[in-house]
Amino acid sequence: MGLTELIQKNNIILPLQSADRDGVIREMVEHLAGASYVQNSEIVINSILARENMGSTGLDKGIAVPHARTQEVADLCVGLGISREGIDYNALDGKKSRLFFMILAPPDQSSQHIRLLSEIAGISRSSDTLESLLNAESPEDVLKVFQS
Repeated sequence: MGLTELIQKNNIILPLQSADRDGVIREMVEHLAGASYVQNSEIVINSILARENMGSTGLDKGIAVPHARTQEVADLCVGLGISREGIDYNALDGKKSRLFFMILAPPDQSSQHIRLLSEIAGISRSSDTLESLLNAESPEDVLKVFQS
């Protein structure tokens, strides 16, 4: 299952309300928990923060990919949060991150997890796609970008 199939209207946050890395992680995990993807939010938040402490998942071109493999999800899920102002996420290029793709996968789905990371990296190479996502006004607009 690819990114297009995994991003659904109910797992898009537009705009994110948080102003820092930990807040974004908490906001996105709690949103996914509210949509019944996550069982125990605190365990997932701690797993993602532990992963971030090993090295930032802030890429370049305004993209961050907080992720974790955890038993707190029954199946692979992806959340997308968009920040209008951008958030300091200790990105590789030193710029603020504005697009946050959160990937949560059960421990036995590491190959799909890695494939999604690769797919997201591919998005960073398309300036048109990035611009369309950043200019989206609604979750429906975001879905149109992935369907085109």
